[in-house]
Amino acid sequence: MSNEREHDLDEDVGRATIVYEDPAEGTVEKRVPNEHIAYFQDHWIVKLREDDQGRDRIRRIPATRVHYVERTVDEFAAEVRTLKNDVESIAANIGDRLPLGGRDEGGDDGRSGTDDDPGDGSVHIDVTDGDTDDPDDRR
Repeated sequence: MSNEREHDLDEDVGRATIVYEDPAEGTVEKRVPNEHIAYFQDHWIVKLREDDQGRDRIRRIPATRVHYVERTVDEFAAEVRTLKNDVESIAANIGDRLPLGGRDEGGDDGRSGTDDDPGDGSVHIDVTDGDTDDPDDRR
């Protein structure tokens, strides 16, 4: 039964191979179902197994220790679209959480009403040359 389930999983989601450096084991090559590996916050996360309570045991591997990750996918374009959608979703989430564009909570961007505002959300920054002999201007 286990081999049959593994075979079905192979056909459904594909497989991934990750090759990385482990401090104790040296170069390690692991082959797992695609759904058991993910990239998040500069780390590859690999599901190793489940414990007796059914909790997933995972390993976080810093991206700097990974040589490569190989995956089998049914359609490369679909995989790229999924990654693009994930990135756009994260960017939208960050945009919702951070006050971007220099606006305060009242919707005022802190500038007095100017006639030269292009209205495209851009912010004008005045830049002046500083005196290199003045230590306060070298920041």
